[in-house]
Amino acid sequence: MIKVAVDSGPTKSGDAVRGIGVHTANLVKYLRKLKDLDIDVVDFSKVDLGKYDIAHYQKFNPYFFSVPFIKKTKTVLTIHDLIYLIYPKAYSSGIKGKLKFMLQKFLIKKADAVITISETSKKDIVRFLGIPQEKIHVIYLAPREIFRPITDQKLLNRIKNKYNLPERFVLYVGDVNYNKNVLGLCKACKLAKIPLVIAGKQAASKDFDRAHPENKPLVKLLKEYREDPNVVRIGFVPDEDLVGIYNLTSLYCQPSFYEGFGLPVLEAFASECPVVASKTQALVEIAEPGAIFADPKDPADIAEKISMVLKDPTLRAQLIETGKALVKKYSWDKVARETAKVYEKVNRL
Repeated sequence: MIKVAVDSGPTKSGDAVRGIGVHTANLVKYLRKLKDLDIDVVDFSKVDLGKYDIAHYQKFNPYFFSVPFIKKTKTVLTIHDLIYLIYPKAYSSGIKGKLKFMLQKFLIKKADAVITISETSKKDIVRFLGIPQEKIHVIYLAPREIFRPITDQKLLNRIKNKYNLPERFVLYVGDVNYNKNVLGLCKACKLAKIPLVIAGKQAASKDFDRAHPENKPLVKLLKEYREDPNVVRIGFVPDEDLVGIYNLTSLYCQPSFYEGFGLPVLEAFASECPVVASKTQALVEIAEPGAIFADPKDPADIAEKISMVLKDPTLRAQLIETGKALVKKYSWDKVARETAKVYEKVNRL
């Protein structure tokens, strides 16, 4: 029996409804189904990690201390992406952040294993952090079981009315960070003459720091589109409604300049929704050949690909079928089994 402590941090505060919180909650749920593992979700700042065989740190931010100064047991660290380092102008570190990053680069090498969510992120970890490839394990994420096709028209009508959704629309799910390129998607939907629905807590935020550099894209979005009836910001949506919105949308679009993974793309596939995604490494890695790809730096190209799917029923049906087949290779059972193999390897060290 391997006794594993999993950091509870990502399941709390703002991270709980983001990808990192969803990842942690589902990982724990499925790890607990496996034999020979004893999983505790604990606050790493308040417990003695020395009583565990392995401590699994689920979050890494290069500019905030995310790894231990003193290693009390074997450690596994999950790094979802290094977007902060890829776009330093959009995600400013400050002098303190730079110093913390320099120290963390040293501390991180003490980790016994690193887990990441795509081959794209693995390359970034090798490049920016200098961690040997053999220490990094790629374990793909998966959509939750709730994401599925819905045939209950009454349920769909109820969700449509609840959120006051247009008859036809493009859907985007996520934050309004620089790398997400939501402003580019807004321009593309204007060119394609179709409403855009943005689901995610951040887009509907009213009380946030407008001076913070990371909030610049959100400030610009509100300035340009706050009063626009064709850019609908519905805010946070619980999964039981979100699956209905995936079923109602004309297509899902992930317009990001860069992603570590792109979980909503798989949620869309599982909900039998056609997908247009940006031609960026991680999205091509997880979604090819189930999506149509566009240049994220060119709103006209995104608009053209959106229009292609909207106007061609045969293409739309083909994308739905391909996505449905592709998503079957991603499952949380598989995520848990592959994570358990990393624990077993670390436990033997």
